[in-house]
Amino acid sequence: MFTSIATVSLSGVLEDKLGAIARAGFDGVEIFENDLITSPNAPEVIGRMIRDHGLVCTVYQPFRDFEGMPDAIRQRTFDRAERKFDTMQALGTDLVLVCSSVSAAASGDRERIVADLQELGERATARGLRIGYEALAWGRHVNDHRDAWDIVRAVAHPAVGLILDSFHSLVRDVPTMSISGIDPAKIFLVQLADAPRLDMDLLSWSRHFRNLPGQGDLPVVDYFAALERIGYRGPMSLEIFNDRFRTGSTNQIAIDGYRSLRWLEDAAARRNGEARLPPPVQPTAVEFIEFAADEEEGGALAEMLEALGFRLAGRHRHKSVQWWKQGEINIVINSETEGFAHSHNIVHGASVCAIGLSVGDPEEALERAAALRMGRFQQAVSPGDMEIPSLRSVGGTLLYLVPQGREAAIWEAEFVPVAPPEPFADAGLKRIDHIAYSMAYEEFLSWQLFFVSLMASRKTPQLEIADPQGLVESQAIESEDRKVRFTLNGSSSQRTLSARFLRGYVGAGVQHIAFETDDIFATAARLRERGLLQLDIPQNYYEDREAQFGLDADLLSRLEEGGILYDRDADGEYFQLYSRAFAKTFFFEVVQRRSYEGYGASNAPVRLAAQARFKDETVF
Repeated sequence: MFTSIATVSLSGVLEDKLGAIARAGFDGVEIFENDLITSPNAPEVIGRMIRDHGLVCTVYQPFRDFEGMPDAIRQRTFDRAERKFDTMQALGTDLVLVCSSVSAAASGDRERIVADLQELGERATARGLRIGYEALAWGRHVNDHRDAWDIVRAVAHPAVGLILDSFHSLVRDVPTMSISGIDPAKIFLVQLADAPRLDMDLLSWSRHFRNLPGQGDLPVVDYFAALERIGYRGPMSLEIFNDRFRTGSTNQIAIDGYRSLRWLEDAAARRNGEARLPPPVQPTAVEFIEFAADEEEGGALAEMLEALGFRLAGRHRHKSVQWWKQGEINIVINSETEGFAHSHNIVHGASVCAIGLSVGDPEEALERAAALRMGRFQQAVSPGDMEIPSLRSVGGTLLYLVPQGREAAIWEAEFVPVAPPEPFADAGLKRIDHIAYSMAYEEFLSWQLFFVSLMASRKTPQLEIADPQGLVESQAIESEDRKVRFTLNGSSSQRTLSARFLRGYVGAGVQHIAFETDDIFATAARLRERGLLQLDIPQNYYEDREAQFGLDADLLSRLEEGGILYDRDADGEYFQLYSRAFAKTFFFEVVQRRSYEGYGASNAPVRLAAQARFKDETVF
């Protein structure tokens, strides 16, 4: 697949965009007119830069309001076209994108449109160039790729072909099967974009809310698969207009773009019964969570784990590393004074530095990750320690790939067991329910794409959660069997809890971990006995729950006594309670699910308000 991206998709100046596009691994670049106009470099210089970066100029675009113009304006449009041709030749591209007219002066007369494109094709041929005609979703007379294809066929000129854009077709619900009637040889370029489903005018939707394939709700996989079935093998180019991308990292968005195209190619091939990459990773469990902490922080964290009902299960044979356990949950506290965890602690303080996922074939997972431009992490392994392959996530924390069936070997090989104290009773925590990350608003989609492209997963709908100081965007990424769940939270406000976490943590990372119990009331009682400090939930909340759900007095009393939040939907019930935060950074949640698959979104504003009341505390 020839990969390409439009310069409008990235932040920064044109020269920096070209470098980022090349480093990400693209084959070509679309030069967007505004980027060229604002550059101090002449088109010839930009053309040389493109070639020096090892790129091809895929297309110059856009050429607007060309076809169907009245006689008084028609000659001027062809004069503009000739100027475009000059620029194209200077840049080193032979293709220009002509988008369907939106001008009020344009005629919808089909014969006139066809004649205009025929003449433009003749002029292009004289200079060794080509014309790509695209139907804008808001075009005045042509707004459907089926109509654009009928016009291109009627033009019947070798230099005039069709440009398809997934956004323009999918937001108008043009049937994807209509692609089957198009001659692939007459498709000069395909532009790809995803988007969330929104109820708004098409132009605003396109100009502000497009995103990369895999980040939205449009059936882009079906669209790509249909193109593959008709035999289209030309350039696949990203054209993304997104306000969030314009404030994001140029390099990160370029990498995300390349990643999204490779993910899309593979997902579409699998839809057609083939494969282009190793299969998506199917994690079966979160095997461990590793905290980096110095000795003092590690001691305080150990006290918090004890209050949560964990016991010290082992000490590393030759490192300052502890293994804490409860049910199927394994927590590691790494207080080494060198290595990755130590570096992570210096930057972020006590924090989650790594997560271990049980996977069927780690090497196969690494191959997929490498194809998706995900960085592998390696450091020296001490004699006797298990070498576990790992990846760097978007925020820099590690994702270990633990061979399924060999999980016990880690603990047996590296740790000296510690007998549980007598008597010992845990708090009834069974397994890890989900892990919640917080990140900057402009990084949110990068995190989402990382997990979606790597894992066989599903996305929950995006939600906006009300924090007392602003809105927080939230979405969950779940493995297909829901045994591994990540929630992502980002806010554009600088005053929300998520934003305060980012400042205190100095970057994105794990903000809370949710543990699952089979009896939250018994667990809550044990946590109180152990002295765990919980969030205080106001009486107003329980009065509201009683009114909303008609809870009986006994259940309501038990909820209030345990500081437990409650939610219910058509499928079941959800119970949750929260610890106070450790050093103003991370905290813990305990949940019980009764046939309920959500995350208690209706309770989030209450939890955030309760946490805001303790924002000045520095210890749990």
